[in-house]
Amino acid sequence: MTKNGQYLIISFYYFCVLYIIFKKIAYEGNSIFGRKVAKMDISHRKVSKKLQFKDANGVALVNKKVAVKQTNHSFLFGCGAFDFIPYAFEGKEEYKEVTDSWLEIFNYGTLPFYWGQYEPEEGKPNRDKLMKTAEYLKSKGVRVKGHPLCWHTECAKWLMNYDNETIMQKQLERIDREVSGFKGVIDMWDVINEVVIMPIFDKYDNAITRICKEKGRVGLIKTVFDKAHESNPEATLLLNDFNTSVNYEILIDGCLNAGVPISAIGIQSHQHQGYWGKEKLEEVLDRFSSFGLPIHFTENTLISGEIMPAHIVDLNDWQVDEWPSTPEGEERQAREIEEMYRILFAHPLVEAITTWDYRDGAWLKAPSGYIRLDNSLKPSYKMLKKLVKEEWWTDTTVTTDSEGCITIDAFKGDYKISIEGVDKEITFTDDNLMTITI
Repeated sequence: MTKNGQYLIISFYYFCVLYIIFKKIAYEGNSIFGRKVAKMDISHRKVSKKLQFKDANGVALVNKKVAVKQTNHSFLFGCGAFDFIPYAFEGKEEYKEVTDSWLEIFNYGTLPFYWGQYEPEEGKPNRDKLMKTAEYLKSKGVRVKGHPLCWHTECAKWLMNYDNETIMQKQLERIDREVSGFKGVIDMWDVINEVVIMPIFDKYDNAITRICKEKGRVGLIKTVFDKAHESNPEATLLLNDFNTSVNYEILIDGCLNAGVPISAIGIQSHQHQGYWGKEKLEEVLDRFSSFGLPIHFTENTLISGEIMPAHIVDLNDWQVDEWPSTPEGEERQAREIEEMYRILFAHPLVEAITTWDYRDGAWLKAPSGYIRLDNSLKPSYKMLKKLVKEEWWTDTTVTTDSEGCITIDAFKGDYKISIEGVDKEITFTDDNLMTITI
């Protein structure tokens, strides 16, 4: 074969390769790090909003520039907000860097109401600490959830001094105290946590497992949910569990048949033993979507270090002196979080995603955060910020037409609209025409 013939074959080969690549890109699109990701329908996260601007006399403002700047998402991008406690309540300035970077991404935070920590001595709850922290978060535009109101783990030890009837009464009093007392500051609660395992939990005796055995799973859930709903009828109330098997489905079905006022299904997704992957994630979504309720991924973990061994049944049994993050692990973590968030954001019933640890070294000392132990930003932080505040964010300037109108495709959420030196704060929730008088 001649040299020219060889060049023609090689050129044709590369042409075919490039053709396949470009065709694949056109079909799939690019991720933040240049990886290929399937295009997903997120039209339900957006509105096609028509705004009409008029002056005080009702005259249309024609040919005027309008700046449309998003200030918050309606979707809840959440993270554990435990690091805000030492800053907001105790004034520890060393936490400012942590909380400032947290606020650059998240609009939804979870605060700890573990009964054994919240009220270690009966009648002396740490209310001020969490109230001040919750108020600070709310002042920053962050929606706050309390976690949890009833749980067999981290239970108050002093409850064991009482019989079951008294334990139940004190549990209901506790729910009313918190849900009523924090109303307007915290209006979302994990009402009861991990009930699938609750009556058969046998690591140690505790008051809540006792009353769950006596009342049954559905009986206890209905009792505590009814009290929470009575204490704040407008509150968002979650049932939360790490068990994503059919047992949780059966429990939810039983609760709904019993009239339990569940606002949303909470799904924990601690993946210390490896990423679930697209197939399992979509399978879980498909099964729990059958109830038609909003879905919250309440406790998500993906790590950037060595994967926990598969033989560990209870994650709390994995106790190590240190669990370092690695460069390879950090790239893997960012890739897995991106895929997971894209899948969840595209699902119409998912309303919230909460990453459990913001900083490495928290629960189990795992490298599970968006920032390292020295507070430096990991690739996962930069990736998620780009998703939440760039790709899924609206910031544009448009000129009004002959009727004083603009039409924009925008993500649902809060906005600052600026025209003729006047700012208006509005919320986009639907496609309906909105008239704004300047």
